[in-house]
Formats: sequence, structure tokens, C-alpha cells
Amino acid sequence: MMSFIKKQFIDILEWQEQEDGVLAWRYPMQDNEIQYGGSLTVRESQAAVFINEGKIADVFEPGMYKLTTQTLPVLTYLKNWDKLFESPFKSDVHFFSTRLQLGRKWGTAQPVTIRDQDFGMVRLRAFGVYSYRVADPRLFFTEVSGTRDSYSRDDLELQLRNQVVATMSSVLGGSGVPFLDMAGNQGLMADKIREALIPVFQRLGLELDSFAVENISLPEELQKAIDKRIAMGMAGDLNQYTRYQAAESIPLAAQNEGGIAGLGAGLAAGVGVGQLMGQAMQQAVQPEAAPAAQAAPATTAAAPAADNPQAKLAQLKGLLDQGLITQADYDAAKADVLKKLVG
Repeated sequence: MMSFIKKQFIDILEWQEQEDGVLAWRYPMQDNEIQYGGSLTVRESQAAVFINEGKIADVFEPGMYKLTTQTLPVLTYLKNWDKLFESPFKSDVHFFSTRLQLGRKWGTAQPVTIRDQDFGMVRLRAFGVYSYRVADPRLFFTEVSGTRDSYSRDDLELQLRNQVVATMSSVLGGSGVPFLDMAGNQGLMADKIREALIPVFQRLGLELDSFAVENISLPEELQKAIDKRIAMGMAGDLNQYTRYQAAESIPLAAQNEGGIAGLGAGLAAGVGVGQLMGQAMQQAVQPEAAPAAQAAPATTAAAPAADNPQAKLAQLKGLLDQGLITQADYDAAKADVLKKLVG
């Protein structure tokens, strides 16, 4: 009798979540019993699970409940409840936080190897954020948290990150999207990874709310090789760039001493420089070509153009046909060339 009197009868069961990051918390019941008709308060963003004799008796959503045989039918199976003997009873109560766990980070601790269309086998890193919530407290209790006094998101997320990286590797490896196109398709890739992760989270009683890929990168040595490839690819646009520079120089030449008449020699020199640069870039792309054999004709072809009146007139006519100079500019420059030729 004295040991029974020493026991404390709990009238109110609630969880105020004083510590952030706790997903599951067991109400301290050691040497305590729940008073018949006691109050269970489950706040919004919470759920409560009653455990009786090691088995889940019931799951309570947000609200306030009076613990009687009407609200908790399992009590009728306890000793003396069939005779309406209203005495305290012993059960375990576990509370669960069902609010969103935001801004959780994931990333590849080690590079992940996938097959790429452009580079063959590549090793890449990736990282991002995701958010989730406890959606099924019964399943989360049986599969994850169990009978522990407290279970935090830090306890859970090491396992979650491993699942995320494994799923990401599978999705990226089977997507067929080249690495060079991944940066422009990060949103689409994130949706595909999220779709593959949803059943993984559901098996743990969780709901995956959002998933984002923030960055995908290659090892430094491969990134340098890509940069060289991009630089070599610019050789194809070098002639167009030379024409653009020539067009930009026309209004400036008209304002300087000699005006448009001195433009022919300058353009010839510019074309020669452009040819030299183009050949140098082509030699970088195709090392087996003989650089000395290709560079010599360009210099010899460009040099006479500055002193040959026919070459000047041909260049001026080409500029006129392309609309880079006006008819008046052409006539003035042509007259200047002919004047020097006759004089």
C-alpha cells in the first residue's frame, strides 16, 4: 500500500519542445502512472503515440484528449477495466515533431564517378539543401526512433545524406545529360532526384518536402582541361572578330590625320594579324600540322598589300560591298590611291 501511495499520478501529458532539432521524445514515466481522466495535449506540428505493453495502442493528432475508455479503447483490455475500475494505468507516451525540418544540407564527401557523353568516366562533386517532416509517427517509431528517450534530426541525417548521395549518383548516371549541360538543368535534375527519393523517405515514415541542387563541379585537373578546350574552340570565330574590329575602327580613322585614305594599309595589316592568330590557334588544336609551312605565306601575302595599289583598291572595294564604308569614303580613298600612282 505504501509503495502504491508513493507513486505519482500524472494528470497532464504534454511536450513543449524546449530544445530545437528533436524529432521524437518520450514522456518521463518512471515510477509514474497516468490518472484516469487525465489530459493529453498534442499541439499543432505534433503527434503522440501511446505504447501499452510494448505495442502501439493509438496515435493522437493535434488536440486535447481526456484519457478514458472512450478516447483510448485499448484501456478496456487492461486489468479491471472491463469492470469500470477507474484506477491509474501504466503506459508510455512518445511525442513526435511533425513540423518541417528546413535547410538541411547534403553533399558528396567523396567524388562520385559517373559516365559522361563528352568526357567518358568523370568524377564529380555536388551539394544542395532539402527539407522533410515526420509524416507517419507510427512508422517512424517502429522503423527509426524506437524506445529511445529522445531522437534528434542529427541522429537521422547521416543516414539520409547517404541515401541522397546514392540516389543522386544513380539518377545522374542514368540521365544521359552531359556535364556541360548540367549547370543549365539543375532544376530538372533536382526534380528527378526528389522523385526518386520520395519512396526512400516514405519507408521511414518521412515526407520529403523539397530538394535542391546548388552546385555540381568537377575535379580541378578536369576543369582546367575543359577551359583549354573552350579557348581552342574560340579559333573558329577569330575571322568574324577581326571584321568587327575593322568596322569599329572606321569612324576613328576618319577623324585622324589622313582620314579614310590611310585605312587600306591598316586593314591589310589587321587582316594579316588575324590570319596569323587564326593559324596559331589551329596549330594548337592540330599539333601535327607544320607551323612553319603555314605561317610563311600569311606574312608574305600581307606585306605587299600595304604598298600594292591594286591590292588597296581591291580591299576598299570589298569594304564597300560589305557595307563597312560609304560610297563617298570609297571614292575619296580611291582618288588618293590613284593620285599617288600617277604622281
